[in-house]
Amino acid sequence: MSTPAHLPAEPAPSRPHPAVPDGGTVTDRLVEANRQYAAAFEDPGMDARPVLRVAVVACMDARLDLHAALGLQLGDCHTIRNAGGVVTDDTIRSLTISQRALGTRSVILIHHTSCGLESLTEDFRNELEEEVGQRPAWAVESFRDVDQDVRQSLQRVRTSPFLPHTDDVRGFVFDVRTGLLREIAPAAPGRQE
Repeated sequence: MSTPAHLPAEPAPSRPHPAVPDGGTVTDRLVEANRQYAAAFEDPGMDARPVLRVAVVACMDARLDLHAALGLQLGDCHTIRNAGGVVTDDTIRSLTISQRALGTRSVILIHHTSCGLESLTEDFRNELEEEVGQRPAWAVESFRDVDQDVRQSLQRVRTSPFLPHTDDVRGFVFDVRTGLLREIAPAAPGRQE
C-alpha cells in the first residue's frame, strides 16, 4: 500500500488547542508562546554535554513525549528524532558528534506501535518524483515489522566505525496506547539484519 505524496487531509484535533490569532498562523502562536516562555526564562547554566551521557534516537511522532516517558529533565540527554526513528547516515552523524565531541556513552533507540512508516512503501519516492520532477536522494525506510526495524537500527549503530561507544546500545518499542516500553533483543551474533 502506498500513500500519495501530496499532503494528507488535516485531522480534527483530539484535544483543544489555544486559538490561532485572527489572521495569524500556528507559527505566530508558537512565537507568542516563546515570548511568554522567555519572559520567565532563567539561564540554567549548563553546556551542551548531556548530564546522563545518553543519546535517545526516536521517531518524530507527536504522540511520543520522550522526556516524560523516560523521566528526563532538561539537559539530561541528546534527542535525535526523524520519521520512524530510523538510524540513517544523518543519525550516525549526530550520534558521532554526540559521542566524540559531547561525551555521550549510551544510546537508546525508540520506535513505536502504529507508526506511519508501516503504511508507506518506497513507491512514495516514485510518487514524489512524478509530482515534483525530482527524485529524492533519501530512502523512505518503511517497514512492516517494528521489532525487526529496531533490530536493524541496533545493528547499524553497533557496527558503525564512527561510534566509539557501542557497548550500551539498547532498543525499544513504545506502545502508544499504554505508554510502556518493550525491549527488543538484538539480532543473534553473526546474523545480518
